Amino acid sequence: MEKYLLKLYITGQTPRSLRAIAQLKQICETELGGRYEMQVIDILDRPQLAEDEQILATPTVVKVLPPPIRRIIGDLSDAERVLVGLDLRQQVERGPGNLFSS
Repeated sequence: MEKYLLKLYITGQTPRSLRAIAQLKQICETELGGRYEMQVIDILDRPQLAEDEQILATPTVVKVLPPPIRRIIGDLSDAERVLVGLDLRQQVERGPGNLFSS
């Protein structure tokens, strides 16, 4: 089974940032189980990382592993949009308890 590396770029500990963290964590737990690592990067604390990754808006999620790299910017409340945008929908197993059960 592949392990996923996701980087979530946020701006401070605002309600929007905290909501993005919670939403991405819920999506990952529901769809990827323990097969993921989520790194949260506050661009106020680490502006050089945001510049290096060309992060122009937050929240931004970058799926680093497995390739190809994918990004999604903005609201993470639509789980289907996030999964499709990060190219995770085709790779997750479908079955009872998953968002995309047949």
